[in-house]
Amino acid sequence: MSTGTIRPSVGPVKALPPGRYGLPELLASEWTKLRSLRSTMWTLGITVVLGIGISAIATAETRAHWSSSQISGFDPTGTSLIGLFFGQLTIGVLGVLVMSGEYSSGTIRATFSAAPRRPLVLLAKALVFGVVSLVVAEVVAFASFFLGQALLSPPAIHATISSPGALRAVAGGGLYLCLIGLFALGISTIVRHSVGAISTFLGILLLVPVVIRALPSSLANRIEMFMPDHIGAAVVTFHMGQETLPPFVGLLVLFAYAAALLTVGGVLLVRRDA
Repeated sequence: MSTGTIRPSVGPVKALPPGRYGLPELLASEWTKLRSLRSTMWTLGITVVLGIGISAIATAETRAHWSSSQISGFDPTGTSLIGLFFGQLTIGVLGVLVMSGEYSSGTIRATFSAAPRRPLVLLAKALVFGVVSLVVAEVVAFASFFLGQALLSPPAIHATISSPGALRAVAGGGLYLCLIGLFALGISTIVRHSVGAISTFLGILLLVPVVIRALPSSLANRIEMFMPDHIGAAVVTFHMGQETLPPFVGLLVLFAYAAALLTVGGVLLVRRDA
């Protein structure tokens, strides 16, 4: 009797799916991570306090020292939204931490193990952070405006939400903060380190404009109009001069900056190790 080797039957090998989680699951995961971090609540809380608080101080001081000489060129809407320029710093820091925090803790490896499609992970982070930051930013912008106008009691000039350009400035100010946060998220995706990404973000926002102003005025004005801080000022104020992008054009430019940084970051996420 011949003895042969009995071989177990092997069925067809199934290819592993490209990713275990789709976009809905990743959105739920990123929302859970974002709201469970203490840094998120602290940073958003500071954004609200700075944005509304500084706007209130600015309008209260303006009213306390009001004189008839201030009527010419006074912008009540822009004055009540001045706190947004402080809130942009904290919302940008949160945008950095959304990505770099996972690299610092090492949890990014677990994230990419569960969801190997890295660009999809970045898309989920950008969507969740974008929605949260937009909601918070709009709340800060509208609260700052209404509180500021209430503090600008007569004889000071004040505005209403139906005043020409007021609604555009308030809503645009909130959108500006959201885009600045996504801008910072893009930087963080490229740099990956919290300190380096925050330094880069603050350098672009605060230091580069100073360097630009040292250039000849004709050249400086043309470059400055494309800088994020100048775009934000053009959105919320009405007296920026001629060398300024229209508000909606400026917001589109800022959106393009954020999209470009996130795209580069997405490419690097695929090419680099976690």
